[in-house]
Amino acid sequence: MNYTFQFGVVFDQLPYLMGGAGLTLQLAFIIFWAAALIGLLGAMGQTFGGPWIRRAIAIYVSFFTNTPAFVQVYFLFNGLPDIGIFLTPFAAAIIGLTINSGAYLVIIQRAGFASVRRQELEAAEVLGMSLMQSVRYVILPHIMRTIYPPLANFFIWVLLGTSMAAIIGVEELTGRAVNISTSTLRSVEVFIVVGCIYIVLTVIASAALYLVGRYFFRVRMRVI
Repeated sequence: MNYTFQFGVVFDQLPYLMGGAGLTLQLAFIIFWAAALIGLLGAMGQTFGGPWIRRAIAIYVSFFTNTPAFVQVYFLFNGLPDIGIFLTPFAAAIIGLTINSGAYLVIIQRAGFASVRRQELEAAEVLGMSLMQSVRYVILPHIMRTIYPPLANFFIWVLLGTSMAAIIGVEELTGRAVNISTSTLRSVEVFIVVGCIYIVLTVIASAALYLVGRYFFRVRMRVI
């Protein structure tokens, strides 16, 4: 191998890359919380809804968990304009990855709902609680201990999955790495540095999620 590493050209672009890392975190937070809301509503629908609601949610989950997120994002940005609907790259990435992630979170949160004992729901009903009150005061506190570990790991998955936004031109961390690689022709050095930045991001996020789980939900787990 006759290759001379030149990391200097990459280090000169670190402020630009760190700006992309910030946008990566912003995407991850927006997508995760929006998908968590979809997952909660979907899990509630599958638990308490009628047959048509459960069937519609099952079709949504089956469709979006059996097609690649890459295809969904690419379709939103490049397919919808053919029928007169135009989205910015940022909006297409947010919507595509949120809908895809929401389908998986329906499954995760549905498992949490299934872990709630029937007696607890009956007690809430006897106390005169509405469905939303039962979810707020009985179900969520119970299921958070059960589903917090998979939710925390899913956040890391979302964080890394935001790199797919680069395919439609969003300049998050991977998008900016592609730009630097194209302009400097130092792809090896660029993606080694970017890989290290991703590792730092996931380690920090994992540590934060561990602390939140331990002190707020008394859950001890290993996040990715």
